[in-house]
Amino acid sequence: MSDAITDVLNWLESRNDIHSLRAAVCDLNGIMRGKRIPVEQARKALEGKLRMPYSAIGLDIWGEDIEGNAQVFSTGDADGLCHWTGRGILPVDWTAHPTALLPMWLADDAGAPYLGDPRRALARILDRYAALGLTPVTATELEFYLVDPTAHRPVGPVSPITGRRLDSDAALSIDEIDDFEAFIHDVYEACRMQGIPVDTAIAENGVGQFEINLNHVPDALRAADDAVLFKRTVKGIARKHGFAACFMAKPYGERAGNGFHVHFSVLDKVGRNIFDDGSDQGSDTMRHAVGGLLAAMAESTLVFAPHFNSYRRLRPRSYAPTAVAWGYENRMVAIRIPGGPSAARRIEHRVSGADANPYLVLAAILGAALIGIERELSPGEPTGGEGQGLPLAKLPPDWASAIAAFETGPRVAEIFPAVLRDAFIACKRQELNTFALNVSDFEIETYLESV
Repeated sequence: MSDAITDVLNWLESRNDIHSLRAAVCDLNGIMRGKRIPVEQARKALEGKLRMPYSAIGLDIWGEDIEGNAQVFSTGDADGLCHWTGRGILPVDWTAHPTALLPMWLADDAGAPYLGDPRRALARILDRYAALGLTPVTATELEFYLVDPTAHRPVGPVSPITGRRLDSDAALSIDEIDDFEAFIHDVYEACRMQGIPVDTAIAENGVGQFEINLNHVPDALRAADDAVLFKRTVKGIARKHGFAACFMAKPYGERAGNGFHVHFSVLDKVGRNIFDDGSDQGSDTMRHAVGGLLAAMAESTLVFAPHFNSYRRLRPRSYAPTAVAWGYENRMVAIRIPGGPSAARRIEHRVSGADANPYLVLAAILGAALIGIERELSPGEPTGGEGQGLPLAKLPPDWASAIAAFETGPRVAEIFPAVLRDAFIACKRQELNTFALNVSDFEIETYLESV
């Protein structure tokens, strides 16, 4: 680590235009929270001497303390230590003045990991794989909308080429990619500077909707880092170009939602893909992993769909799943086994929305798959199409049901430490109660004088 610290300090010394840094942790909602520090304090932060309250991890979506949070009221809102994750320098040039991000995760004063930190939750799951001589290889696909930041509600952006506002779907349109080339180019350049392995970009189904894929990496912790950093980068570059980037699960009620699909395989000690047995069907181990994913899916849905808006995306005939099902080359179900060469046999998990926390999503997926592998769980028969009419278990249909399923789920309790589960449940209940107290304009218009 000392060599890595030296590399960062040398880079900062070469950049006399950078006067401040951002040191931040990722909270339960996937939001980066931290401090602006003078560049002179870089060594202090890199050496783990920067302090931040544990409660920063568990704030609700509005940045409010959680009612009854033990990390606030029982401990006097105690500080933990911010440890640098070791990720190389992350330049940020879309702000008013150039800066750089130092990604952190929390520990106690003795140096022990703080298990309420979502990044720590994923690290614990990866330690379990490593103990078995296994390495998950993961890739992510993130969808987002570009919208007009001056509008009160989401509307399509104005094309920088035609000067006209986008108002129709343009799935896989090369023209739309070309029209927004300046924005996309800057996203790719910023990702290159931060070591984020961006792959293909496409225009998606919605108005001003895009998807950018990140390449497979044999380090799921880095893959989750990449997804968190990617979202932050896209939002920053969008503002630079006069847009806003929206990763809400369903910003438009009548249009496609934003998904966060995860692809993964698992390598053994000699680098062999244990999902590959040379056939199109994949190995027994792969099917056991699918069995674990299906067994834990309903109780994990709160991780994949963590917000009020998330449940607008999980609707029939929307390319977003509603049933606990799997299939080969089937985008209508929750777990898809893509085709292609057997050496690349992998699982695609399609439940999560782009509004979810990547650390928690990957921990839930890889943790459930490991349970399936260890216990040789059967996934049952694969499903064709949406599986309409089949007696399939369903995902929780709403936020409250998902919170209850997460709270009582036995497999969730195996995957996530208690301190994180308790904080996540309390956070989501507080957010749910806040939404329940706010009456929408549509409700008023509908009921004010009609009932």
